[in-house]
Amino acid sequence: MARVTPAAPVADVVGGRTAKALRDGLGIETVEDLLRHYPRRYIDPGDLTDLDALATGEHATVLAEVKSVNTRRMQQRKGTITEVVVSDGRGRLTLVFFNQAWRAQRQLQVGRRGLFAGTVSAYGGTRQLAHPRFVLLPADSDLEPDSEAQAAFADLLIPIYPATAGLPSWKIQQAMRLALDAVDAIADPLPADVRAAEGFMSLDEALRQIHRPVDQEAIEAARARLRFDEAFGLQVVLAQRRALLEGQSARPRVATKDGLLAAFDAQRPFPLTGAQERVGVEIAADLETDHPMHRLLQGDVGAGKTLVALRAMLQVVDAGGQAALLAPTEVLAQQHVRTLRAFLGPMAETGLLAGSGPCTRIAFLSGSQGVRERREELLATASGEAGIVVGTHALLEDAVDFAELGLVVVDEQHRFGVEQRAVLGTPDRDGQRPHTLVMTATPIPRTVAMTVFGDLEVSVLDEYPPDRGVIATHVVAPREKPAHLARAWTRVREEVEAGRKVFVVCPRIGDEVDDAPSDAEAPTMSSVLEVADELRDRYLTGLRIGILHGRMASEEKDDAMRRFTADSADEGAIDVLVATTVIEVGVDVPEASTMVILDADRFGISQLHQLRGRIARGGGDGLCLLVTAADVDSPARERLSAVAATTDGFELARVDLQARREGDVLGTAQSGRRSSLRLLEVVRDEDIVERARVAATSLIEHDPTLADHLLLRDQVAALSEDDRSDFLEKG
Repeated sequence: MARVTPAAPVADVVGGRTAKALRDGLGIETVEDLLRHYPRRYIDPGDLTDLDALATGEHATVLAEVKSVNTRRMQQRKGTITEVVVSDGRGRLTLVFFNQAWRAQRQLQVGRRGLFAGTVSAYGGTRQLAHPRFVLLPADSDLEPDSEAQAAFADLLIPIYPATAGLPSWKIQQAMRLALDAVDAIADPLPADVRAAEGFMSLDEALRQIHRPVDQEAIEAARARLRFDEAFGLQVVLAQRRALLEGQSARPRVATKDGLLAAFDAQRPFPLTGAQERVGVEIAADLETDHPMHRLLQGDVGAGKTLVALRAMLQVVDAGGQAALLAPTEVLAQQHVRTLRAFLGPMAETGLLAGSGPCTRIAFLSGSQGVRERREELLATASGEAGIVVGTHALLEDAVDFAELGLVVVDEQHRFGVEQRAVLGTPDRDGQRPHTLVMTATPIPRTVAMTVFGDLEVSVLDEYPPDRGVIATHVVAPREKPAHLARAWTRVREEVEAGRKVFVVCPRIGDEVDDAPSDAEAPTMSSVLEVADELRDRYLTGLRIGILHGRMASEEKDDAMRRFTADSADEGAIDVLVATTVIEVGVDVPEASTMVILDADRFGISQLHQLRGRIARGGGDGLCLLVTAADVDSPARERLSAVAATTDGFELARVDLQARREGDVLGTAQSGRRSSLRLLEVVRDEDIVERARVAATSLIEHDPTLADHLLLRDQVAALSEDDRSDFLEKG
């Protein structure tokens, strides 16, 4: 076979049909893409696979021995069914073939061992693979060994690859063998001094050993090298960005003694927590420098991030600048406006205190505003009358002009695209950039922060204000105990009668175009419109029930939130708000004590924790009920049990990240892109990430443009320019 480079199309080393299957099923287009498709695990031909570990719905490749073969005629239709029972000595699995009785005579004889691949299903309580693809180990018999089997078992350890239904592991192994035989020696971009300091093998050897290992020690050495490569590439990108930020300019925003911030602190009716004090000092110091602040503020639900952000905004306004607060949804943006105005009181009403104290206007911009209102807010923003401007994506439009933008606060930044987040951070006419504060209510373990937010300084709010209530969380399973759901609605009525408010959360609205589930037997998810009607007519008759979802008009959303936050004695107030996850972040209703989340298994751990954080914000305790039809031993039920077990967001974040793929952690899975991390697990590999960060920082200090490391420069450029690096753009 002719020699190829890693950049060559994979079709240069495999057939056209296999190349298409690799591209369509796994996104593999080049030889290097193939070489970077690492084995999930390895099988020693002397060992058998643990069949008890198989889960229904999993596409699996197993090594097992044929224990029995039975062919019989089917009763309901013409033809035969051949059932082959295979075992690992402990568990059993049935292979099912229709109208293929010849397999019993020619191939699948008792005592033969092989690799069997297919999707695990269950029938009559028995796990099975229907029409699995397989290859048999060569046997000392009269049968001619299958050439495909000989190739699959030629290596000492058999690599098992992430596969698809049409492309089993041994087909990928064949393609890998062809690629390794044909590819030229792979150049190594890792600097020689870093490789020597870490004691790593070369990249060429690592790629060959991970696919054709001589022993388990070789596998671990190859994985160690490749994990470090993944961490190092990202850390070099982040080190370059930190260096770039250090070279940029910003106007210092020095705190004053008699401005808005001092007046606000003097009239603030509650003290700051120790964490808010500490983080406030960090942010204030950043704002006073002539380099743009680039800081991540993370804190659990209810830790007081909005108050910290407001104090930073007031410092900037006092120093002659403006602050923009960017929120991902109109509901959250409107909530921020209400919260800020409530915090500031008369100081947010320009003209009312003229001559008697500092004040500034809070402007609001959204895409659903009327022409007249929008024109007034744009004018207040452009003239500088509005010191604080709150808005949704409408803040990013060309028509929005600030008099002097000094600080950008981005709430729940992961909901904005790269280009959108970059708009407000562009330099002004004098080349001065605004300071940036990025907020997230999703607690982030240190290793993830180093990997994903490595170009930001990180501040953590790890205390709660003293007025936060305790939230008790329980899983409600109506299929197992129907009376518990009825009791849940009774509890809702009791809470309302005591003057408190209740959220009911549903996973869908109910007026979607495609309203039917894809699987005829799959249960239909609860919807806002249907649940609201059912509660009015059956369970909560007499209570005032409102709805809130993302497709309502802006005026309708604002009216629903206004009525829900109104005093229960007011005419037109809402007692129970049935909503989608539009209330997930930022919504603050002090009287809300209870939340019922229907089909809770449809939500992830962090989302459930965010939703739960909307209650018990007024000092009293709260109750969150997670209603589910998930089986008691299912992964979904385990997630719900984890949420019910603790209200510690940092602990839940660790549980969540351990259960998710790295692509999910880094924000790539939902976009459909392939994560650049195949082996590195940022939660587990803290030591690797730390070592890579130190090495990358040192390298960029001595060679900021990578002029002496051209191979690495090309690799880093590809990572920076490729859409895969979107998750790195966090500011």
